[in-house]
Amino acid sequence: MHLEIGEPDFATPEHIRLAAKKALDAGQTHYCDPQGVLELREAIADKVSAMRHVVVDPADVVVTPGLRPILFYGALMALDRGDEGIYFDPAFAAFPSVIDFAGAKPVAVPLRGENGFRLDVESLRAAVTPRTRLITLNSPHNPTGGVLDTSDLEAIADLAVERDLMVLSDETYEEIYYDARPRSVIEFPRLRDRSIVMSGFSKTYCMTGWRLGYAILPPRMAEAFTRLAANSVTCSTTFVQYAAVEALRGPQDCVASMVAEFRRRRDVLVEGLNRIPGITCHAPAGAFYAFADVSGIGIPDTELAEVLLEQGGVATLAGSSFGEQGRGYLRLSYTNSLENILKALDSVERVVSALPVAKGA
Repeated sequence: MHLEIGEPDFATPEHIRLAAKKALDAGQTHYCDPQGVLELREAIADKVSAMRHVVVDPADVVVTPGLRPILFYGALMALDRGDEGIYFDPAFAAFPSVIDFAGAKPVAVPLRGENGFRLDVESLRAAVTPRTRLITLNSPHNPTGGVLDTSDLEAIADLAVERDLMVLSDETYEEIYYDARPRSVIEFPRLRDRSIVMSGFSKTYCMTGWRLGYAILPPRMAEAFTRLAANSVTCSTTFVQYAAVEALRGPQDCVASMVAEFRRRRDVLVEGLNRIPGITCHAPAGAFYAFADVSGIGIPDTELAEVLLEQGGVATLAGSSFGEQGRGYLRLSYTNSLENILKALDSVERVVSALPVAKGA
């Protein structure tokens, strides 16, 4: 039972698939503008402008094959050798990786479980040194499902302006939330000229295998960012971009129904985990991961993940794979059917109850 994969189990909606077929039949199979086809950049600008109540120019949008290139380009543009880049621990492993790749030092700011993995502004401020050039963000957050609130973003904006820092914000889960819509750094005018905002189509529209993302850049950076794209990936797949236009311009009920189903699965998974002795789990506010505290079981998270896989047939990810602050946790993705989630909960309870430490031995 696969609870380790961060990939929606829904098919790409039919109207998006049909748009791709139509684009293929129309001959959209050639190279295109490395910045992205204009129709898609206009659709992205329109969506973000309406959603965030800002004005986004299509000229400031760059389309890429997935979000990984944006992480690399952003790090390369913001950092030089000897600089420092900040990321939040626990973190998706790509964040410290790209900082290191750019020749800079990755600096972790802890998000502590006892504080609900909330941002501690003083810890962030203490991590900034004269060498700091970049802060990386991810909200809604992988792996904890946390969301930065307005006060968090205000504090980040104040610090970025005060210390002349760039901000690289991964907002790929922006449509998968369960309370108020998460805010974006692009909504803060003083961050507009120092922020790269990245999002895409993989999670919202179940297009993981289509590989398509985008960045919204400060106007002064768009041309250089496009040159990086042209010289590394040439361009994003042309007919996929036309399918993405339909994703943005077409009906959005597919997104609403998917999020409603994720909410149902979240509630079942979190409630079930909290019934198992030794496990506690908060309800995530966004994304589709439960980050469960398993320290009460008494064995390392890596060992527990192996035992659950080998003895229970349940695949999870050890929290320590996301950094030091993830130690003692498991990430369980609820991008699987409710039936399989219930089976997985039964297996986890059976395996954990049979462990010597769980019996008090």
